[in-house]
Amino acid sequence: MALPSTPLGSLVASLLLLLLTANFLATKASDFNKNFQLTWGDGRGKILNNGKLLTLSLDKISGSGFASKNQYLFGKIDMQIKLVPGDSAGTVTTYYLSSIGPNHDEIDFEFLGNQSGQPYTLHTNVFNQGKGNREQQFHLWFDPTADFHTYSVLWNPRRIIFSVDGTPIREFKNVESIGVPFPKSQPMRIYASLWNADDWATQGGRIKTDWTKAPFTASYGGFSVNACKWTSRGSSCTASQSSASTTSTATSRSSSNSWMNQELDSTSQERMNWVRKNYMIYNYCTDKGRFSQGLPPEYNAS
Repeated sequence: MALPSTPLGSLVASLLLLLLTANFLATKASDFNKNFQLTWGDGRGKILNNGKLLTLSLDKISGSGFASKNQYLFGKIDMQIKLVPGDSAGTVTTYYLSSIGPNHDEIDFEFLGNQSGQPYTLHTNVFNQGKGNREQQFHLWFDPTADFHTYSVLWNPRRIIFSVDGTPIREFKNVESIGVPFPKSQPMRIYASLWNADDWATQGGRIKTDWTKAPFTASYGGFSVNACKWTSRGSSCTASQSSASTTSTATSRSSSNSWMNQELDSTSQERMNWVRKNYMIYNYCTDKGRFSQGLPPEYNAS
């Protein structure tokens, strides 16, 4: 809706712009030095601009990665990422949550590179007790290499919601009642990495990494973590917060922990349906060739 061309309208527009800018800067102001550590890559990962920017690079010898200093059991995590530009075939840029061990839980964003001019594939997956096979893939409706975009995971005891710039693209519900495992007992760290996977990442491995284009660089420009921190004493969230029965919609801001019981409202559901209709390119739940003995039980429950 356009604002009227009056002094009052101009003032309102200025205030809205200020609020939007303030929210953006608050996210950008997060300090990677305080919250994350570079974990591998032998100097290929760098924290710059007083902790406001983190870059990962990949060359023929090695990629690189980082991890959060803290572990979390449920939360709302936003990460701003600008992907590898140009010919990124064979590369994989990641941002995910994971516990450790052979029976780990994991919530994945993976960005599969492609040749110049071809779209990235956004690959999502959910693991429980070491078992994944719950892949859904999307193309994006913008150029993810031209600027930073926000990729979010909302993880609470009832659902996991994947979002891009505030638009939900996938919901994985807790349907343990029909025997589908759900990650809810293992605390996870936040991880990110840039690595070579040209044996499978681009067109099933048919397109290989062009090392003459190296080094490849992905940038992480800010983050927000609103989550239950896990320590040796347990969760920073109270039991009542974890088991509350009230629900808040995707637009609620009544509490800093509103994500704990958040669900998609009708508007968010419509936006997610639009993405899935126009940009989803693979859904494990409908892959009859892969699941010849019957589709996963969560397919009918979703």
